[in-house]
Amino acid sequence: MPKAPASKAPAAKHKFIVDYSRPANDDLFDGAAYEKFLHDRIKVDGKAGQLGDNIKITRDNNNRITVTSNIPFSKRYLKYLTKKFLKKNSLRDYLRVVASSKDIYQLRFYNIEGPGDEDEE
Repeated sequence: MPKAPASKAPAAKHKFIVDYSRPANDDLFDGAAYEKFLHDRIKVDGKAGQLGDNIKITRDNNNRITVTSNIPFSKRYLKYLTKKFLKKNSLRDYLRVVASSKDIYQLRFYNIEGPGDEDEE
């Protein structure tokens, strides 16, 4: 008696969010350029820029970008590409990428206190 073909489980959906509201409020970060950078640089099957229906990138009200994937996609890869974008635009010295929850990254400013910022008594 032949076995029935096993039905494939639906592909796991991955949804990651990059929140860039803090630098965007200071007009330091361009969300449209970042979205285009991700479209051009994310690799699917070893080919950059060919996302197809597997990966969708959407920008929400100029404060966050959502990356939804139907194929295996690493959150670490998204962080790598974000850091690469910051370096390309000379923002890496001022901004850092921080995981605020399981599927959300935030761009935050470094906390830099100069010599005159201390409490003097």
